[in-house]
Formats: sequence, structure tokens, C-alpha cells
Amino acid sequence: MPCLRRSFRAARACPRFCASIFKRYADAERSQPRRRVRSYTVRTSSTISPVRYLVGAFAAIIVFAGLYLYFVRTLSGQALDQLAFDGAEFGRRSVTPLAQELLDAVPLVSVIAGLLLTGVVTVVRRNGKTLIVAFGVALAAVLSTQLLKMALLTRPDLGVEGYDGNSFPSGHTTVAAASALAVFLVASPRTRGLAALGGSCFAILAGVATLANGWHRPSDVIAALLVVALWGCVAGLVLTRGPWSRGGAPLGGRNAHPPAVDRLQRRILIPFAVVAIAAFLVTYFRAFGDTPGTLIAYIGGVTAIVSAGLGIGLTGIRLFAPLP
Repeated sequence: MPCLRRSFRAARACPRFCASIFKRYADAERSQPRRRVRSYTVRTSSTISPVRYLVGAFAAIIVFAGLYLYFVRTLSGQALDQLAFDGAEFGRRSVTPLAQELLDAVPLVSVIAGLLLTGVVTVVRRNGKTLIVAFGVALAAVLSTQLLKMALLTRPDLGVEGYDGNSFPSGHTTVAAASALAVFLVASPRTRGLAALGGSCFAILAGVATLANGWHRPSDVIAALLVVALWGCVAGLVLTRGPWSRGGAPLGGRNAHPPAVDRLQRRILIPFAVVAIAAFLVTYFRAFGDTPGTLIAYIGGVTAIVSAGLGIGLTGIRLFAPLP
């Protein structure tokens, strides 16, 4: 009987013992500082403000108008542009066969490569709306360039020797840049930086080839890049507003593009921009002298094209970073 009594007492004491242990554990948990849990807000493309694309489009229009008013409508601008065009004789002697082959292949290569790359990326990402927008703005860029050059913009005869017909903006450069824009728009956030770098290099190569082969002046090429940049901003507006917005998809985020691509573009852009500015100043002050320096003007034109292409590509990465 004593054994049974001790067993009953132990059974009655067990719940009290367990409760005391749980109470001590709870008190210890309360005494510990609470861990802060990060919360993330998943936004969609329909919540992105379109102001960034409106500002980008306005900036492209302003720079385009400034290029046209100075390099096409003024005597000093025409003289500087023509000096770079004349200095391209050095490029024609050195890379004419390669430049000619490249220029001949630009339209076909751009269309085929653009169709293949955008098609493959769209199939992988399963985003047909973006594909339609990309093709639409690329076609609009090409058509608007031809409309501007053939019908709306004129080149006055201010007495500058050289080709007096209007070639502003460049059609070949527009085709190359428009195909690159289409690939850039359908690319994923993680590959968008690489698409921008590759597309910028392709458009720059086509633009420099038109200058080296004597088809266009530097301002023509940069203007073509700005036309494509404008329509890229239009694509951003369409993709963030209206029935074409990609609602419900997570954003790419600020760090979606590889930082290495940004650093590489900046490291290339800065020295080219410095050389372009220096060459412009030297050419400007020597344009109406005895030794105008056509080679310096040509180097300045090439570096200006490279700087414009990389700068627009880098800006595009920043503008489209929030888009999925």
C-alpha cells in the first residue's frame, strides 16, 4: 500500500513539474530580445511610376533638338560635323572593305538576329505582350527616322563644303539600335544589363561604320540613337500602364542587373567622353583656322558616338531596372 500511495503522489506531482518547466522556458523566451524579421513588399509593374520614362523621353527629345539646331542649322555646327566627315578619310583608307561589308549586312543581320533573339527569349519567359511592344517600338523607331530625314527635317545651305543633302538621322544606325532595343525589352532582369551592353556595342559598330565609310556625319548617328532611346521610353510607359502592363509579376529590383556590367560600361564611357569633349573643343577653336585638324575631328566624332551609345545603354539599364 505505501508503494501505491507514493505512485499516486508522483502522478499528481508530474503535471505541476511540467508546468513549472514550461513556465521557466516561456520566461526565458520573453527575456530574450525579439528578432527583427525583414518584410518585403512585392510590387508589380502596374505600380511603377511612369515619371521616369516621361523624363527620359523628354530628355531624348531635348538633346535631339539641340543636336539638330546646332549641327544642322548653324554654320559652326555644320563646319564641325563636316570636319569629322572629312577626317573619316583616314577610316576609309583603313577599314573601307570591312565597313562596306558591315553596312551592307546591317539591315539583314539586325532583322534576323533581332527576330531570333527576341523570339527565343520570349518563348523562355512566356511573355508575348512584351514581344509585341518590343516589335512595335522597334518598327516605330525605324519609320520615324525615315519620316524625319525624308520629310520633316531640312539642311540649309550655309556655304560649308561637302554633301549638302540632309542625312539626319542615320537609318542604318536606327535599324541596328532598334533591333538591340527589342532584345533588351524582352530580356530578363538578370540578363538585361548584358543585353544593353551587347546591343550598344552592335549599334555603335554600325554607327561608326557609317561614318568611316562616308555615309553619315557623327550627329546623324547620335540622333538615330536618341530616336531609339525615345521609343524605348515609350515602351516603358506602355509596359507600366494600361492593358499591356505586366501586373502580378514580381519586380526585377535594383540589383537585378550584374554590377560588373555597370562598372564595365562606366569604365569605358568615362575616358571616351573625356576624349570626345577634348576633341570637340580643339576642333571648335581650330575649325576656321589654317589647320582645322580633320583627324582630330574624326576621332572626336568616333568617341562621341561610343560615348552616346554606352551612355544611352547605361541609362536604359537604370530606367528599366524595376521592370520584371
